[in-house]
Amino acid sequence: MTPALDERDRIRAAMERILAGIPEHSNGALTIVALAAEAQVPRNALTQRHLDLKNDFYAKVRARGQTPDSEKRLRQQVRRLKELRAADAEEITRLKADVEALVGALHQSTVENHVLRQQQVDAVGVVRVLPIQPSTGPGG
Repeated sequence: MTPALDERDRIRAAMERILAGIPEHSNGALTIVALAAEAQVPRNALTQRHLDLKNDFYAKVRARGQTPDSEKRLRQQVRRLKELRAADAEEITRLKADVEALVGALHQSTVENHVLRQQQVDAVGVVRVLPIQPSTGPGG
């Protein structure tokens, strides 16, 4: 599919409308998707054919002291992922402590079990004499 002859002009005009805050065909977001919608061109026109215009758009956004919406979304996602990573690190630390406690309890149980089994083996040959109960009645 051949791009329209006026594609670059439409992109430049759309860029100016978005940056002026008067979009006609898009939501006016500072994104390539909105720019493509505003220019009424396919998105790949900016991502493949006219990279210079895409870069120019982002440069103009930054020059105005604004942050492109795509960058805002990415920064928000990075913040959220860092929070999740911190929460995961806390959970991993807690789980490691739990594992250490469980290993200690298992070791203690194993040692106690071994001692009890050894006492049982040692007690097999022992005969205990029970005291004789005095008889208290007839026949006894």
